[in-house]
Amino acid sequence: MTETTELSFEAALAQLEKIVTELESGSAPLEKSLELYQKGAELKALCEARLEAARLQVEKISLSKTGAVEGISPTTFE
Repeated sequence: MTETTELSFEAALAQLEKIVTELESGSAPLEKSLELYQKGAELKALCEARLEAARLQVEKISLSKTGAVEGISPTTFE
């Protein structure tokens, strides 16, 4: 199986949705449910990190007076 950190946002979200469906069905034994829950937590964290990175990148796109993209600069926190 692919390492969680190597997954794209879309692939991680698809796996997370599958895990949620399986957990909601209640058909998995306790040990399997715990494993699924842990994997789901990892996938959730990955998705949140990828979304935050995308949000920060979008926030720093520089536009000219005409609305054309001039460039992208890194986000700095002060």
